[in-house]
Amino acid sequence: MIETIRNAWKIPELRKKIIFTIFILLIYRLGNAIPVPYVDVSALANYFSQLSNTVLGLYNAMSGGAFAKATVFALSIQPYINASIIIQLLTIAIPALERLQKDGGEEGRKKIVSITRYTTVGIGLLQGFAYYMLLKNYSILTDTTIWAAIVVILSFAAGSAFLMWLGEQITEFGIGNGISIILFASIVSRVPGAVGSAATYVNLGTLNLGHIALILLGILVLVLIIVFISNSERRIPIQYAKRVVGRKMYGGQSSHLPLKLSMSGVMPIIFAQSIASLPATVAAFLPTPATGSFWSGFLKAIDTSSATYIIVYFLLIVAFSFFYATIQLNPIEVANNLKKNGGFIPGFRPGKPTADFIAKVLNKVTMFGGLYLGVVAIIPIILGSTVKVSSLAIGGTSVIIVVGVALETVKALEAQMLMRHYKGFLE
Repeated sequence: MIETIRNAWKIPELRKKIIFTIFILLIYRLGNAIPVPYVDVSALANYFSQLSNTVLGLYNAMSGGAFAKATVFALSIQPYINASIIIQLLTIAIPALERLQKDGGEEGRKKIVSITRYTTVGIGLLQGFAYYMLLKNYSILTDTTIWAAIVVILSFAAGSAFLMWLGEQITEFGIGNGISIILFASIVSRVPGAVGSAATYVNLGTLNLGHIALILLGILVLVLIIVFISNSERRIPIQYAKRVVGRKMYGGQSSHLPLKLSMSGVMPIIFAQSIASLPATVAAFLPTPATGSFWSGFLKAIDTSSATYIIVYFLLIVAFSFFYATIQLNPIEVANNLKKNGGFIPGFRPGKPTADFIAKVLNKVTMFGGLYLGVVAIIPIILGSTVKVSSLAIGGTSVIIVVGVALETVKALEAQMLMRHYKGFLE
């Protein structure tokens, strides 16, 4: 990876793209330090110190700590991610959007991108309003007038829309996928704070050097597993029949259909964690139940470090993995495309037998990918319970995002360098 970055830096055009990406990230980090007006930041910090294991804690981690500080980028890119998922689901459910995506060409793609942008602004306004109500209900605002409400809500929504634009600029003029790069920067920015917290725990005696070594070993194992699975795929062999068109013969070559073992990425973990942490999040907004009561025992049973939570979390990850795999790849559509292009899978007739075989292989690959994501997600929770550090609960999600984005960015650099060193067919 370091060698790839060094070689890319030697190419003037790629060097400009790298510098542009770094400049955009500096703007993003600057926005993370600018608080929204009318917010008592110290009171907000005390409030969020009790919510590390809830959905709000997850949002805070994905925003690089900006959510707990109520900065202009507090909502981060969550509205854009949610809007992308919603539009993707609606594309399957609404025939007009499906036709626009499949048959609309470049113009159809631009329309879907515009719809996603407008949806992002709408979701940003809704989440900004929800965040404002949270601040108001817990007396964290210094001014509760209508004008203050408008300023706070519009600041949050404008920040999320501006981040979406920054991500698009990185994608077009920088290196890699802009949204992924911003998410990567958000998570990496918390590393110094995590190191400082670990030093504090060591000084207090909560952690010792053995615990630190165990955490580092666990992170190393996670990275190795993620890199191996990210580069693994199941290849289905495909043979194309020979065709004679005029005096030329086409086809006859062999190819393969690659199925990634981790096809859905980190999205099943994010969705599963949001749902599994929902009871703890709701409980954080309600009065603390009496010790020994039914609700006290219930909340203890669904705590984010309990066995019940871990089991439910694991099962939700596997379920969402199948859901996303179904959205991304339709075996019937793949079989029809192969049949139209004269391709077939050796040993299976075109049409329904081919679709059934692809569906069978896809289910096996998705099951393996879901189990892999589940194991990666629950290892930090178990490790955090072992060393008594609850902030490790979202470590699996963070490590998957960081490693995945790093691999994708390096591949993008290698592809651009290969394109510039390729001499073509003229020599």
